[in-house]
Amino acid sequence: MLTHRFPGPTRPKRVVVIGAAGFVGGAVVRRLAATNVEVLPLGRRDVDLLAPDAVTSLAHTIRAGDSVVFASARAPCRDIDMMVENMTMVRAVIAALVEVGPAHVVNISSDAVYGDEPVPITETNPAAPTTMHGAMHLAREIALAGIFGDRLAIVRPTLIYGAQDPHNGYGPNRFRRLAARGEEIVLFGEGEEQRDHVLIDDVAELVAQILTRGSTGVLNIATGEVYSFRSIAESAVAKAGSSSIIRGTARSGPMPHKGYRPFDPSATRAAFPDFQYVSLPAGMSRVAAETAKEDQRG
Repeated sequence: MLTHRFPGPTRPKRVVVIGAAGFVGGAVVRRLAATNVEVLPLGRRDVDLLAPDAVTSLAHTIRAGDSVVFASARAPCRDIDMMVENMTMVRAVIAALVEVGPAHVVNISSDAVYGDEPVPITETNPAAPTTMHGAMHLAREIALAGIFGDRLAIVRPTLIYGAQDPHNGYGPNRFRRLAARGEEIVLFGEGEEQRDHVLIDDVAELVAQILTRGSTGVLNIATGEVYSFRSIAESAVAKAGSSSIIRGTARSGPMPHKGYRPFDPSATRAAFPDFQYVSLPAGMSRVAAETAKEDQRG
């Protein structure tokens, strides 16, 4: 749950986005810039969080009183080496921020910190990650909360999709691209897993609102609606008017999250009553329209 430190929207003095070259960080930068919030985007070319001089470089870049969005990670975290890299990154960020003194910190985490539950997940569910990726995000949350707890907001998005996604992950992003090319869409099993998917625009919007309210605490970013991967593939093919064939395959292991991963978005409604998530069907249509415009521009 979130607690707002400001009674109404208040423009931050400046927002520094660490990880601005990434999918989420870039979307946050664009959302803030669109409302004339002063924003400093930092990518790896600006500050390499794995470099020996990372703390000094970052501390010289951030100013006291800045709001900081930490959206940089080596993800998905698959092994111990990636875990060490991610913890090295957060150690550098914490050391620099302790030296400077930020006004507000927003950490982009993941819903992977939760275990598998047969009922909708809320922010009160205990963190019980079952993957290296989830353990990495939880460890970074704990490290940040130990220092900046009174000015820290942690957001835990579920599966994110959008036109500029660089990962081509299994789901709306990959299915849309395959359908656009008329290529075969191969499902894990029969695509019966049911998951929540959130539009990148909604993630950026909620981060922006958290920044303007100085919010602290934890917020899951998930729509509250689940769709099977097969239904998403079928929607992608229909929206593209594509000849793509959808094919199931034999599974090599158990379904992730036991095939069902629902969320309860009540905390979002309580924190931001005027905000409404974009549904997956509407979001996929929006992404298709954005992609078409980009294609026309060449």
